[in-house]
Amino acid sequence: MNARRVRRRVVNGMMTGLVGVLSFLAVLALVLILGNLVVKGGSSLDWNFFVKNPVPAGESGGGVANAIVGTGIIVGLACLIGLPVGIGAGLYLAEFGSGRLGWIVRFVADVLNGTPSIVVGIFAWTWLVKPMGHFSALAGSVALAILMVPMLARTTEEMVRLVPHSLREAALALGYPRWRTSLRIVARTALAGIVTSSLVGVARIAGGLVLLLAVAARSAIRQGPPHGAAR
Repeated sequence: MNARRVRRRVVNGMMTGLVGVLSFLAVLALVLILGNLVVKGGSSLDWNFFVKNPVPAGESGGGVANAIVGTGIIVGLACLIGLPVGIGAGLYLAEFGSGRLGWIVRFVADVLNGTPSIVVGIFAWTWLVKPMGHFSALAGSVALAILMVPMLARTTEEMVRLVPHSLREAALALGYPRWRTSLRIVARTALAGIVTSSLVGVARIAGGLVLLLAVAARSAIRQGPPHGAAR
């Protein structure tokens, strides 16, 4: 018995040490890569890098101001479209989505959550870019909003479901109608979780590079209306 116990302790110590060494090597590789990026690329980061547009190939200088402004415009328009729809859908699913319509909305949201962004980009190109005759920031914003809505709806639903039923019952007992209880009591209580879900949704669509290449062409400072070509 003592020999088996000693053997187990030895094997446990060896495996623990092996896991520690492998974890250290993985972290070390990441630190070396990040350190190399900082050392070699840090000298190129200055104020002009963020406020100037790119220059033609072969010339020195330039920056990424067009990408920053273009991303801000497209993501901002996508938030104006997607946030109200996603939050409203999530609130509906949590409060009134026990019927067949709620099941259909959940099913569609789950399917869209697993859809690759390039597929959404193809549909947006077919229904928006092709009829308009050119790429546009508006098409990119609509496509990003389609990506945001299903995830935001499901996460908002989960956040609203965490609100205690006693709050709903108390509001209804005081004579509040159901819709006002949902908006004034439930949504306000779940506000922190809804904000967090919204930020996660914004972070997701901000990285939708493949989709933007399909429907917005080049990311640059927009000139003219949002439905105009993104330059």
